[in-house]
Parts: sequence; structure tokens; C-alpha cells
Amino acid sequence: MAILPGLLRSMGGRISGARLERVRHSPHFADGAFHNTKPDKPITRRERRNQLTHWVFGGEQRVPKGEISVVARHASDYTKGPDSGLRLTWMGHATVLVEVDGHRILTDPVWSERASPLTWIGPKRFHTAPISLAELPSVDVVVISHDHYDHLDMTTIQILAARGTRFVVPLGVGAHLQTWGVPEAQVAELDWGDQAEITELKIIATPARHYSGRNPLLAGQTFWASWVIQGPTHRVFFSGDTGYTDDFKTVGQKYGPFDVTLMKVGASDPSWADIHMTPEQAVQAHGDLKGAVMLPIHWGTFNLAFHAWDEPADRVVAAARNARISLAVPRPGEFVEPNRSRSFDYWWVQGSVRPHNPIR
Repeated sequence: MAILPGLLRSMGGRISGARLERVRHSPHFADGAFHNTKPDKPITRRERRNQLTHWVFGGEQRVPKGEISVVARHASDYTKGPDSGLRLTWMGHATVLVEVDGHRILTDPVWSERASPLTWIGPKRFHTAPISLAELPSVDVVVISHDHYDHLDMTTIQILAARGTRFVVPLGVGAHLQTWGVPEAQVAELDWGDQAEITELKIIATPARHYSGRNPLLAGQTFWASWVIQGPTHRVFFSGDTGYTDDFKTVGQKYGPFDVTLMKVGASDPSWADIHMTPEQAVQAHGDLKGAVMLPIHWGTFNLAFHAWDEPADRVVAAARNARISLAVPRPGEFVEPNRSRSFDYWWVQGSVRPHNPIR
């Protein structure tokens, strides 16, 4: 029973009061839950049975055999900003430090060893974070896509909040942050189409096709989103966790073109098609968004699917070659400055950098 208080706290808060009223007024909320623009296809009993069989008997290498190559970073690496005005450091999974026009934005920060409400069970990291939270430079704003454990990490949030960091989150997610002691003044909760202005930055909530629920008894009561990060000179798109949606075309027309898109490519499965893009769909979405350079995320850090751990990298490289787009697949911690080059001749797999012909 000693673990129960910690478990309940990690599950977050319950929406109530003025926050609940705002949630109820969202056009995307009905019958006690948020909904995607198009209904999701229910998973059949046969699909669930096949999933269970695959989970137990699938022969994929879902965890790397060797140590993953990580570029270690320190606070001193960030003393001088990027000459180009735009630099990205992929920390692993969906966590990216975005340096744009003199500001720092952190997406879905997870530094804990496990993507789980408990510290001793659940998906474990394949690699350490390239930089410790103690060394991480000050961040202007944290952007959260939704409340699943591999995207919203209580311990990381509490450490960043204690520094005065601001948070921009989808509707309802502020209830979790409030439960964890984050002051209301540091949190902006947005519906799709809303924007927060932080100094020179505009951060705009845009559609995604997913679901939510840290607490299985409160599924769907917090929203999910993709995000546009717009500085005075550069624009970045962050997909969060999502299935493919035609809304990407609308976002591209309204807010594009983007200097770089951070696109989810991992944890896909045919029975999750509505809510988890494949690598090929991520390349398609990048085109819809009018992106210049694509940086794949949401892979290579946690075992969350039935495919081989490095399959998303192989597939996204092949798809990007076919589509003739510029792709950067860095090691965790490796700097990417999209505006300095429109082609990238590196990607990593099985803990090493493996060159390929530049995608132009």
C-alpha cells in the first residue's frame, strides 16, 4: 500500500471548476470526453487477440542488443546560440530542445528512467538523456502534446516548474500540473486554434488524431494537440503523438512553410492506424505541412510497440528518399541546424552512425 499515494499522484488531477467549464465549451468535447475530428475505427476482438499473440510470440528485436550512441551535452554547449537562429537537440523519444530566434522551447520532456506511473515497472529507456536536468539550460517554455506517460513525466515537470518555466498544454492537462504543484500563472491551456504569446514567440495548438488518459477511469477528459512554434524568423511544427489526418494540409496552408517538422514515426501498428502514424505517413504529413527538413521523433527510446526498435529509422529513411525530402536522423544529443544545410548524410542505428546518400 506504500506505493499507492505515489501512483495516484502520478496519475494526475481531476478536472473541475472553471477548468471543467472551459473543457465543456470546447467544440471537440461531448458526452464527457474529447473526440477526434473523424471517429476512430474500434479495435475488434480478433485484432486484440492478434495483438496479444504478437506481443508474446513476435520475434522482433524490440530492445537494442548493444549500447546506443549518445552525444553527451553540457550547459556550456548552449552558452552560444546557433548562428542560423535555429538548432535542435533530440533528447530521445518526443523530447526535443528547440532553440529558435533566441528562445528555448522543450517538447514533451521525459527524463525519468521509465515511461510509467511507477519507478520500478514499465517501459525502460534504451539510453540515458544526452544532458542531465541539472545541466539543462534555462527553458522559456515547455510544450506538452498530451498526458500519456511517455510524453508527460511528473518528476521532470516538477523540476522544470521549480525554475519558473512556463508550460503550454492542451485543455484539461493543467489539472495534472496543478496537482503536482505547478503554479497556475505558469500554465496556459489551449484548445485547437488557440495561441499563447510568450515574448516574441507564438505557440499555436493545432489538430492531432490521438487519445488521452493517464487514469484509465478518466479516459478522454484531457485533450491532445500538435503544435506550431512561430518565432520572428523561423517556424517549427511538432506533431506530438498522432495518426495521419487531413488537418496537416490545413495547418500547412495556414501556418507553413516550416523550417523543420518534428514528426512522430515510431510505435505504429495496423490496428492503431487511426491514432499512430507510420513512418511513411509521417513523410506524407511533412509534405502536407510544407516542411523543409524533417526530424523523426517518437522512436528509439522506449519499447512501446510490436515492431523492431530501429525499424522506424529504416522505414523513414526509405520513405524520405522516395519522396526526395531533406531528412535529419541524429543521434540523441547531436545538434541539427536545418538552415545550414538542406541535406543530411547521417543517421544512426544499432548504436552507430551509418552514412547514406544525402537526400536532396
